[in-house]
Amino acid sequence: MNSVLTLADLTRRTGMDVLGHLEREAAIPVVDGLQAQGDLIVVPLAMLPQVTIRAAAAWRWVPEAGVEVVRGVAGGNPHTLVADPRTCQWTTQLTDRDGLAVGALRAAAPVYLVHPEHGGTGIAPGTYVIRRQRERRGPGSDAVRGAGFAPARDVFVAD
Repeated sequence: MNSVLTLADLTRRTGMDVLGHLEREAAIPVVDGLQAQGDLIVVPLAMLPQVTIRAAAAWRWVPEAGVEVVRGVAGGNPHTLVADPRTCQWTTQLTDRDGLAVGALRAAAPVYLVHPEHGGTGIAPGTYVIRRQRERRGPGSDAVRGAGFAPARDVFVAD
């Protein structure tokens, strides 16, 4: 996959479809930093000292059909990682002290996350961790931390 794709190009190449409200002729930017897609966030590994990929981790090539990274809440739509053959590897063998990581990828060329509701997200070559997003709610969140309230609860962001 080249680095300038439209959503139409990506869906044609992968056979995956997206919902009708998305503009198919929109270019998909390829980003080498932090980016979010729905309830997931893609973070360069270097930004996450609390995440370690196991030394003996089994990396597998992302197949032509892609890798379903995570399925949305209650059986919802999947986030699927797609790449040209032998350009991206994926592992779920990592440790995240925060418990948010679902896996890691290392890419030698641009790769994409595809989701029916969100379209495509381009990921530049490099090593990244894909994590669930989390927000803090209630007393004890950053807005009221230290005010003597009960601890905040973590809530996972859902599509």
